[in-house]
Amino acid sequence: MSRVVITGMGAVTPVGNDTDSFLNNIFAGKIGIAPITKFDASETGITVAAEVKDFDVQKRVGKKAARRMDLFSQYAVDSAVAAVEQAGINADNTDSYDLGVIYGSGIGGLTTIQNQVIKMYTKGPERVSPMFVPTSIVNMAAGNIAMRFKAKNICTAIVTACSSGTNAIGEAYRQIKENRAQVMLTGGAEASVNEIGIAGFAALTALSKESDPARASLPFDQERSGFVMGEGAATLVLESWEHAQKRGAKILGEIVGYGSTCDAYHITAPDPSGEGAARAMQQAIAEAGIEPAQVGYINAHGTATHANDAGEAKAINLVFGADSSVKVSSTKSMTGHLLGAAGAIEAVITAAALEKQELPPNVGLTQQDPDCQVQLVRADHGESAQVEYAISNSLGFGGHNAVLAFKKWSE
Repeated sequence: MSRVVITGMGAVTPVGNDTDSFLNNIFAGKIGIAPITKFDASETGITVAAEVKDFDVQKRVGKKAARRMDLFSQYAVDSAVAAVEQAGINADNTDSYDLGVIYGSGIGGLTTIQNQVIKMYTKGPERVSPMFVPTSIVNMAAGNIAMRFKAKNICTAIVTACSSGTNAIGEAYRQIKENRAQVMLTGGAEASVNEIGIAGFAALTALSKESDPARASLPFDQERSGFVMGEGAATLVLESWEHAQKRGAKILGEIVGYGSTCDAYHITAPDPSGEGAARAMQQAIAEAGIEPAQVGYINAHGTATHANDAGEAKAINLVFGADSSVKVSSTKSMTGHLLGAAGAIEAVITAAALEKQELPPNVGLTQQDPDCQVQLVRADHGESAQVEYAISNSLGFGGHNAVLAFKKWSE
């Protein structure tokens, strides 16, 4: 068994299009939610989203390559290029056959699907683009990343709704831990801020109708009213400790555990008992070889829907005890909910929290819901803390629960 370390991180998010600005804004409590600009959403009843701002596709993806990608793949490749650059992975220090990709997305190329269906009905089937299928299918984030970096080990896609990014990272972690690969590029991407994406989730009554960006996403607050759609991607470079050590890489953190369970309860609602999410946390903690009391921070799934936050709080209490001092925050208060990319950007945040010894705030909280009795990080700013272990939770439609356990790096 190999230790699995993080040597690179890249991010395209509603609060920054590179890792440094993203993390600086997260720990400063900056909100990336704003009025929707991509289309006129007035008929949906939804007015705000967490859009990526000022994305320059030429910077890392390239204009020519981008023409053959849906936006979710563009975000994925952009973040992967940044992560690989930070890690210093190249053909001289990493064999193609030791390099793999596992990448997540909840929906994939939804903008392409929407636009091409409209084209078929308005202009006829002969006008549908020959690139429709290759750009819209979910595995193309992984495929495009693998082609960019000549990754010839495993290359696969994970689709577990809002758990996709976390499941992808967990499965990549296992590939290295079990010596099937030396380096893995992993994470998640989503680009669903479009007419059908907003309309679909609005029809489920899952989205907040609040027009004030500062009050739209309120995880664990008594006045929470639904989640805010976000978009973007994050990629982590995971590496065996031996491989990283051999090439003199800077290590940013370590993944030490992974849990994955199913509620088997309902297609959209979480099990209100929290049992399934609790088991996933217990699995990740057990694989890390620690006790719950050693976990100092939880990056919660915390979507700001009533059922999710109450169920997750109950799950946390099942694992850690109702009187636990473990600190909790949902960074979706700033980024909105990136669906299949949420777990990926939150993995970057959790690893950074351990490296910085600082916990990101649960922004917007004014009155904590009595049904969500967890120790929340203050709403107005982050907190410095001595934390060695942290976990990140993701809970998805279909009952998917995924949890990663992180350790502050030390040899």
